[in-house]
Amino acid sequence: MLHPDRLFSPEPHLRNLARELYGSVAGLPIVSPHGHVDPRLFADPNAAFGSPADLFIIPDHYVTRMLYSQGIPLEKLGVPRADGGPVETDHRQIWRTFCAHFHLFRATPSGFWLRHELSEVFGVDETPSAANADRLYDRISEKLASPEFSPRALFRRFHIEVLATTDAATDTLESHRAIRASGWDGRIIPTFRPDGVVNLDTPGWKGNIERLGAVSGIDVVDYSSFIRALEERRAFFRSMGATATDHAVLIPATAQLSPREADAIFQRALKGQADADDALRFSAHMLMEMARMSIEDGLVMQLHPGSLRNHNRSIYERFGPDKGADIPIQTEYTRNLLPLLNKYGNDSRLTLIVFTLDESTYSRELAPLAGHYPALKLGPPWWFLDSFNGIMRYFERVIETAGLYNTAGFNDDTRAFCSIPARHDLWRRACANWVAGLVARHIVEMDEALEMMQELAVGLARRAYRL
Repeated sequence: MLHPDRLFSPEPHLRNLARELYGSVAGLPIVSPHGHVDPRLFADPNAAFGSPADLFIIPDHYVTRMLYSQGIPLEKLGVPRADGGPVETDHRQIWRTFCAHFHLFRATPSGFWLRHELSEVFGVDETPSAANADRLYDRISEKLASPEFSPRALFRRFHIEVLATTDAATDTLESHRAIRASGWDGRIIPTFRPDGVVNLDTPGWKGNIERLGAVSGIDVVDYSSFIRALEERRAFFRSMGATATDHAVLIPATAQLSPREADAIFQRALKGQADADDALRFSAHMLMEMARMSIEDGLVMQLHPGSLRNHNRSIYERFGPDKGADIPIQTEYTRNLLPLLNKYGNDSRLTLIVFTLDESTYSRELAPLAGHYPALKLGPPWWFLDSFNGIMRYFERVIETAGLYNTAGFNDDTRAFCSIPARHDLWRRACANWVAGLVARHIVEMDEALEMMQELAVGLARRAYRL
């Protein structure tokens, strides 16, 4: 069973303060402004999650990467191969493997989330193991087959106010259309992610450009028509409820190219002649263009740099991207963002939310930047840092310089829908633990602390993402 004081300080006074602060926000709705849940789950009112393996294991790279690190092949976990090769199809056996190795998740955020999901969502009051794997599989399967555990039903049960998905610029948003057409009133909105067309080194880039032309109705033959097509797609996403864009880059370089330079690179790319330098310069220029567009259309701009994708070449070739082999790199922001911030950073019509996987940049670069430029806000601890200790380090290194109100609250950034309440619960408990320390040290008064908790739980995210 989950302890009610989990994550709170063992010191009695701090624990009592944290308990009171957490209690003030525990029942607030969930605002999930950035994530990767598949909207198809909600397009069909009769949709289901499938088996326990479908829900907890196969699509969750947090889970599979840990098991893989201990020598368990992804094939044994049912992860589909890119070439259609054989993988384990017996979901009960996949679940047995997971349960037999559940101890691997001790003291990790994944372990915290998994325990919360099992206990709070499915009523499981025992730790998974080889001995109880079949019993737990049957128990969870029975619940997943019931209407009360459909995606739409759990959306309501989780008290989700808004859920943002992440969608390619070429996506027709058919699932979002179907959600609207069904008359269901759950608020699920898209997020515009143009990486596949603005990053020239994306595999299949030329095909993505052809799809961009098809869905925008604009024949993309040069840089000018490319920009028009992107603007048309952004307008379409906004009409479907989008409030934000998302951009993933290895290095957050920004630079302004002339239209002639940009078109020359674009033409080389169309001919398959663009090199690595072309890709870097074009990506840096397109971040500037996306900031310009955000000022014009009001979409919040998110920047997620610093992940060297698909580090394990063998896994990428066998299983494709997003299989747990993305590794952080050192990332520099002060000079890389200088061109963009000098041109647009003083314009309060722009909201640029910056994330990092390099904690050394929190106090050295990102907090001072966010504490100065009106357009810049700091995103919460992301990916490998989305943990109790990661959150505590974030507060310690950021708030004194940037201030609480130059941060963007919390987003869960997950593909695993049932982990959303667990992730927000971890955040709210960590926030309560941190704010309790401020009260105990008489840095803030209790009435201020209660206001801070409201902001950390929902207020900051609502305003930053214009929800």
